[in-house]
Amino acid sequence: MSRGLTEALDGWDHVRSSELYGVEAWGNGYFHVTEDGFAAVRLKNSTGPVSVKFRDIVQGLYQRGFSLPVLLRFGDLLAARIRVIHEAFAKAIADSGYGGLYRGVYPIKVNQQQQALADVVKFGAPFHHGLEAGSKAELIAALAYLHDPEAYIICNGYKDAEFIDLALSSLKMGLQTILVLEMPGELDLLLDRAAKLNIRPRIGIRVKLASSVGGKWAESGGEGSVFGLTPPQVIAAADRLRELGMLDCLELVHYHLGSQVPNIREIREAVREAAQYYASLVKEGAKMGILDIGGGLAIDYDGSRCNCASSANYDAAEYAADVVEGVMDICDKAGVPHPVLVSESGRALVGYYSVLLVNVLSTRAIEVPEAPKALPKPIPEPIRNLMEVAANLRTRNLGEYYNDAIFYREEIQKAFKHGDITLRQHAAADRLFWHILTRIKAEMPKLRFVPEDMRGLEELMADIYYCNFSVFQSLPDSWAIDQLFPVMPIQRLNEKPTRLAVLSDITCDCDGKIDHFVSMPDNRGALPVHPVAKDEDYIFAVFLVGAYQETLGDLHNLFGDTNVASIHVDDAGEISYEQEFDGDSVGDVLSYVEYNPQGLLARFRELAEEAVRQKRISATERREILDAYENGLRGYTYFET
Repeated sequence: MSRGLTEALDGWDHVRSSELYGVEAWGNGYFHVTEDGFAAVRLKNSTGPVSVKFRDIVQGLYQRGFSLPVLLRFGDLLAARIRVIHEAFAKAIADSGYGGLYRGVYPIKVNQQQQALADVVKFGAPFHHGLEAGSKAELIAALAYLHDPEAYIICNGYKDAEFIDLALSSLKMGLQTILVLEMPGELDLLLDRAAKLNIRPRIGIRVKLASSVGGKWAESGGEGSVFGLTPPQVIAAADRLRELGMLDCLELVHYHLGSQVPNIREIREAVREAAQYYASLVKEGAKMGILDIGGGLAIDYDGSRCNCASSANYDAAEYAADVVEGVMDICDKAGVPHPVLVSESGRALVGYYSVLLVNVLSTRAIEVPEAPKALPKPIPEPIRNLMEVAANLRTRNLGEYYNDAIFYREEIQKAFKHGDITLRQHAAADRLFWHILTRIKAEMPKLRFVPEDMRGLEELMADIYYCNFSVFQSLPDSWAIDQLFPVMPIQRLNEKPTRLAVLSDITCDCDGKIDHFVSMPDNRGALPVHPVAKDEDYIFAVFLVGAYQETLGDLHNLFGDTNVASIHVDDAGEISYEQEFDGDSVGDVLSYVEYNPQGLLARFRELAEEAVRQKRISATERREILDAYENGLRGYTYFET
């Protein structure tokens, strides 16, 4: 009987896989599972939506000489996200009768790659979507790409004279560049540079709200934030500008809660507090006109739609409606005009933009289905006790014998440390222990109630799938802050996954793994996967990695940037590989840490020549070894087949 027919009879299909991995919950309509069991992305061409299988994308990459791991970028998804956010605010403004406009700005720090910035500018142009720069380098990039006189460039962060001069000069060239005061001391330098250049600045103030949020980004906002002005400092800045006859330069109030605010209630509270600052400054005589609500529009990474760190209990429409309603209510009560609303949504814009594909290199199963062969006598007592557990194990005593097995294993480990059992005996006992746990795991579904201490057994005994990537380079937030990213196989999704696995990378580091996964109905510490056949090209996709991951990735074990491909579909429905970027070579990453590749080659050549002189190798072998070394320098830092 064929594998597909067997699965059909068992009742497993692509719908079950989609439910298991939560694709419809976190995919937001951009990703899905096809009827024939492949993960796919929904792109667009002039004829409408087109479903593109990741497997087909991979085959095209292989034909072009690309190897995995590879980061895929989907401009269509970025365009869709920009459109969703702008349309949400447009509807909220129209429905409420709000008197101001909405203008989005993209914080460059969220994904600083040139292609990401260029795509934001390209797809944001119909909406006059602007940019936010938090450093001199980001401002230089912004000024080169954004030439729209109706789009804002918001300058945040610590600013030196050169930064300020560039921003002021762009004002003179017709751009809408606003310098936001992050701390009181910035005002003097800003005013000094404006006077020297004879340019009247456009100034914003970042306020330090009492409102704050919970979760991983709590320190971005609230009174504990390192940036922002307190109420006395805001008044002092306004008074200083009034004294100089420059209060009309103060146009914007800004605050920032964090890049991922899961709870809509916290957003409501913050926007109302910020609107009070805005209305108060209008009454102080400031020109104002713009309220910048910062970032915070969250991504529902796990599809649970809750107020936990990796989710959100709202969508873009609710977010926009609550922002508009809150600002409108405060301004109407204060009798001040409604401001232009600016949001610095970055994560919600580019999170869906990128997908990482990694291939499985090998697997390791911890389960031991068969008991080990009998040990030669005499058998040490702790091993004999473990053998009795194996002999007497029944469904009715699983909990008791589970704890006994763990106790006797610890006794065996102590005996080995003291030299009372041999390595061979220790190995056989360890195999017996895992055989016992394998049997317990198989019997657990028969239990009406699973004891608390046994509930993590399935995850403890999960397989290890060794995958061709570096967590530290490609998914640093997974390691650093336990960020959840959806992960699933891209193939065989009409088959039931019968194994559980954690994913290990190829760094020499035990932290280089993914062991927390999105899965329905509850997130878990192991991923449902399929057994990998010999020579099978089994591939995982890691989704929603477009925000922060590329820039924050590091060179642990000198694994560099992965290959990158930008994917579109043409009007014939064919996959178009519009931009391709080779990942770092070994020589590239060595140069990043101060090695000169040519110098390395010269030093190695000396070693090889000395080996020839000592007759350890022949001249022919020398040439072959040097060729291999040079090829290694030019090669991909990841596993190559």
